[in-house]
Amino acid sequence: MSNSEKIFISVVIPVYKSEHILPELHTRLQNVFRKMGVGYEIIMVNDCSPDNSWEIMNNFSIDNPETKSILLRKNVGYECAVMAGLSFAKGEYVVMMDDDLQHIPEDIPKLLNEIEKGFDVIYANFLNKQQSLIKNMGSWFNGKVAQLVINKPKDIYLSPFKIMKKDIVDEILRYEGLFPYVDGLIFRITSSINQIHITHHKRKIGSGNYNLYRSIKIWLSLATGFSTMPLRLTTFVGISMFIFSFFISLFLIVWKFFFGGEAPEGWTTVILVVATIGGIQLASIGIVGEYIARIFLDVSQKSRFAIKKMSNIT
Repeated sequence: MSNSEKIFISVVIPVYKSEHILPELHTRLQNVFRKMGVGYEIIMVNDCSPDNSWEIMNNFSIDNPETKSILLRKNVGYECAVMAGLSFAKGEYVVMMDDDLQHIPEDIPKLLNEIEKGFDVIYANFLNKQQSLIKNMGSWFNGKVAQLVINKPKDIYLSPFKIMKKDIVDEILRYEGLFPYVDGLIFRITSSINQIHITHHKRKIGSGNYNLYRSIKIWLSLATGFSTMPLRLTTFVGISMFIFSFFISLFLIVWKFFFGGEAPEGWTTVILVVATIGGIQLASIGIVGEYIARIFLDVSQKSRFAIKKMSNIT
């Protein structure tokens, strides 16, 4: 195979409910790479989308050998769909982007120019995010957690639009757990990371698939998959509550027997304390249970994803 035929850039795109956006996305990707004059592949992963996205993707693959389509048997979520696409990426550089044209193909050359300066990973940083308040809040919170858990620099935005070297992708794919979090794996692997400012665009059609549940799911993957911090935090809170209760009890005993005081009355206070301590206990048990559940699922060797159909992939 000549150098001109080698795959220089792979683009991995998880697809869900984007049947009306895919034709424009695909055309613009082709135009960008043809203008760049490099070998490329477009890998679209259909995360069991309920619309006609698969039929559209499959037609792309029939007419364009550089477009590869994967249909998953069931919905496994964004991160696992990404891992499915990364498993087949062959390019020297691999781009990850969403399917809604909020990340535009025309910005890929900017990411490529920056990573060719010697970095392992380049993120797109969106100064003005065209997304819902819930998504903005979720991104902010997960970014703060990432600073504590994986030592993410505070000025790096964990954008889903990024470019990586192939050897970083290979390291990511060594992860065998059922709950992958690509950004967490990236910071576990390398510190050669930078970002560039890119415009964030409004979604072309429809509404996004991001919600509070997905934000919590990402947080759990990050917090329990890459750190024991939640366990240490619950231990600290538990010990603090024990010390607080001990001194309150000691104070009441001294007050009653040495100063003739009466025990304080009031069901509200009692219930408030019981509810607070009970809530902390339940939260602690829940976090421990999350760790145990992940261990159980990993040991049971359940697959992260199952592929139903593929086009142009050998």
